[in-house]
Amino acid sequence: MQIRTAKEEDVQLLARMWHLGWHQAHAGIVDADLVRLRDPAEFAARTAAHLGQTSVASVDGEIVGFFMVQDDELYQFYVDAAHQGRGVAGDLMLAAEAALPRPRAWLACTVGNTRAAAFYDKCGWENMGAEPCLVETSAGERVVEVWRFEKDLPGREDDIPAGSLRGR
Repeated sequence: MQIRTAKEEDVQLLARMWHLGWHQAHAGIVDADLVRLRDPAEFAARTAAHLGQTSVASVDGEIVGFFMVQDDELYQFYVDAAHQGRGVAGDLMLAAEAALPRPRAWLACTVGNTRAAAFYDKCGWENMGAEPCLVETSAGERVVEVWRFEKDLPGREDDIPAGSLRGR
């Protein structure tokens, strides 16, 4: 797996991946109005707006996932549906954690997204409980109930165990 900074030419592919992944994980657990707002155009605009905070993962030249870091937050984390269950997410999380500032980082997981919450727990993130979170939409900010996960990140990429990201 190779990790690189996202480029302008990645925006449409990343927006499509984000749109599909968001609906896969959230459409059944958030209010219908938010689902309606989460259309392809919104994800294209949000992807372009956050391009400088985005890293993409590729395998054999194919983009398989991405993450966005905003200050001390792992702001977004998505793996393409065709690559889920293949170990991509674990390697991508290692890369995301290496990109986050120290000593402690956090991420928001929509309450009810049990699959993602179980993955974060498996990766050593601690669920600190539910709290309201403002999310951006094309119609302005909305409040969504999220689980706040936090993790101490003591090392840097040089501390990633051999065999995880290296040599792939």
